[in-house]
Amino acid sequence: MQTRFGEHVIRNDATRAILSRWRLLDLPYSWLVAGCLFQTIWNIQARRPPGADIKDYDIFYFDLRNPGAEAEAQVQAHAESVLGDLGIHVEVANQARVHHWYAEHFGQPYPALASTEEGIDRFLVLETCVGIRPDRVYSPYGLEGLYAGTLTPNPLTPYEELFDRKVASYRKRWNWLSVQPMRAVSDS
Repeated sequence: MQTRFGEHVIRNDATRAILSRWRLLDLPYSWLVAGCLFQTIWNIQARRPPGADIKDYDIFYFDLRNPGAEAEAQVQAHAESVLGDLGIHVEVANQARVHHWYAEHFGQPYPALASTEEGIDRFLVLETCVGIRPDRVYSPYGLEGLYAGTLTPNPLTPYEELFDRKVASYRKRWNWLSVQPMRAVSDS
């Protein structure tokens, strides 16, 4: 299923272009993550253009050596210089510093992470916990639910209000998505 997923997400022109320039980004422990991936799958399933209504393209990386906001801003500027001609909004986030701003931004606690993958593991919706880079797909909870259109709360981030907002946003565009009850997962 990972091969199928990889083939599907590169049907989105922007995703394909980002992956083709991956080495130019030169980010430690980096992954292209989140909406640009799972929304591409849902767009394909809904017979919409693969990149339709994708707000942004998120890139996660992990750098304990430079965890400050200023360093992250420099990385963001570099990513924009590499990808700026694509006409998309790219957001770059150092997962080594998310715990510094998450509570203020989302009103919920967030633990310090030890890797980029831990950040992906903690997305609010289990089926959206996916990442890709040119040589690998990361899907800690599998891809079956993503393709089935299920939305399951992540027990690692059990924030019901935030989950409900995400679900409402997704279901406005893909009304066939269905909510599932929370299930246990192992913390990576």
